[in-house]
Amino acid sequence: MLSVTPIPALSDNYIWVLRQDTTSRVAVVDPGEADPVIEYLEREQLQLNSILITHHHHDHTGGLAELIQRYRPRVYGPDNQDIKGIDEHLNEGDECLVMGRQFQVIAVPGHTLDQIAYFAAGVPPLLFCGDSLFSGGCGRIFEGTPEQMFESLGKLTGLPDETLVFAAHEYTLANLRFAEAVEPDNPYLGDYTSECQRLRDLDRPTLPSTMGREALINPFLRTEQASVRQQAASHGEAKDALSTFATLRAWKDRF
Repeated sequence: MLSVTPIPALSDNYIWVLRQDTTSRVAVVDPGEADPVIEYLEREQLQLNSILITHHHHDHTGGLAELIQRYRPRVYGPDNQDIKGIDEHLNEGDECLVMGRQFQVIAVPGHTLDQIAYFAAGVPPLLFCGDSLFSGGCGRIFEGTPEQMFESLGKLTGLPDETLVFAAHEYTLANLRFAEAVEPDNPYLGDYTSECQRLRDLDRPTLPSTMGREALINPFLRTEQASVRQQAASHGEAKDALSTFATLRAWKDRF
């Protein structure tokens, strides 16, 4: 059985730890800093076996060099970016076996050009998506284009509804405030916001979400909905799904 545990890092990052119950070896995803990972491994008496990197931003790679020096893990990451320490450079459609699960690599450029996500089918399906998809939102577009981000999110919406979505940041409540501005009459948003607020009041993560839930509450995945297009039209172009997405992303940037 594979368990996934968050290590809070920096101001709002999560470093995800993957562990099989029968072994002391673990993998981590996007170690933005080394110290909390080292502290966790030593406390739990675990050995770092592998690292998954989704993109090159420092808050996802800042701990990489120290962890490599200390533990000598196998490091997986995007092919189209010179990230020091990567052993296996991955592209769309590649696969890697990590902690007994076969992960498929999905190229999801937009936030950055090198952004990839890792998806494992099975029970339950798992998605480690970095800064491409958040609960209730999506990443800012720093290097790519709205078209690229729109297409990338389209790939993720094709995953099973039960897929657990392990995003890299605790942005959920802020994203839901924007989602409520876009769809004030969405019946699913109120209950989900209350649930997430309760979790944060207990200092617990709002993640993982699921792809099925995101389809109901995430405006960036709902650009075909008339209610979303109507609100977007008051902030820019909304003639089709892509232009609606671009308008929503620009609106969220200044929200």
